[in-house]
Amino acid sequence: MSVRQLSVFAENKQGSLYETTAILSEAGINIRAFSVADTNEYGVIRMIVDDPRTAAYSLSSEGKIVSVTDVVGVQISDSQGGLSKLLGIVSQAGINVEYLYAFVSSIPNTANVVLRVSDNETTEKILRESGYSLLTDEIARTQI
Repeated sequence: MSVRQLSVFAENKQGSLYETTAILSEAGINIRAFSVADTNEYGVIRMIVDDPRTAAYSLSSEGKIVSVTDVVGVQISDSQGGLSKLLGIVSQAGINVEYLYAFVSSIPNTANVVLRVSDNETTEKILRESGYSLLTDEIARTQI
């Protein structure tokens, strides 16, 4: 039930983000979530897109280094403490969060969180048992 995330390794230079997004635009790919982590020389562009397979192929064909990773996507309440509550459940289960990014949903009073965790299967099970709705590739294509 995980969501597939693309990670693109890019030089930290003028035009690099544009190149990546232009390739995806030309391939007809819609970016649904986007995050950039950088260092002085390189960055990692992480994104959820509506067609991960085509996106990865298009970027690779243009010489970009791309990896596809399964991550956990979850809907939370867009309210004070919503993220903290989610992270408390994950932490109490002994699951390490390597990174996350979040964004407001098109669904009223809802936000989406993308988590890279040490154990997707256990995280998803715990979150479902705690009443959370998980994101899938299909939901990512149409609702976020």
